[in-house]
Amino acid sequence: MLHHLSLGVSDIERAAAFYDAALAPLGFVRVWSDLRPGEAGQAVGYGSHGGGDKLALKHRPGDQKPPGPGFHLAFAAPDEESVAAFHAAALGQGGTDNGAPGLRPHYGPHYYAAFVVDLDGHHLEAVFNAPA
Repeated sequence: MLHHLSLGVSDIERAAAFYDAALAPLGFVRVWSDLRPGEAGQAVGYGSHGGGDKLALKHRPGDQKPPGPGFHLAFAAPDEESVAAFHAAALGQGGTDNGAPGLRPHYGPHYYAAFVVDLDGHHLEAVFNAPA
C-alpha cells in the first residue's frame, strides 16, 4: 500500500546516526544520502539492502513537529532478539524508552515489541509477530 514515508528532523546528521544504529538490527540500511552540511534540503533514505527507500528523513530545522497522538511508525523485525537490539541501539543514540522489549498479549499471543521515541519526538516500534 505505501511506497515510502517521510519524517521531518531538526538535525539530519544526528537523526541519520540514530536511524543507522536503530534500524541496523532490523536489517534496514541507509540506501541513499543527500547530506551537504550547511545547505537546505538534505535527506537520507532507509530500506532493505539493494532496494529503494521505505523511510526518508528530511531536514526541516525550525519547522518540523512530530505527528500528534495516535501516530507511530512500526518496523517489522525478523525475531525477538532484533526487537531488543533495536531498543538498545535507539536508547544508546539518545532515544527515549517508551516500552521495553516484551510480549504484548493484548495485541496478540505472539506480539513481541519494543517502543521508543526518537530525537525529534517521533514514536517508533519494532515488532516481531510470529511464533518464536
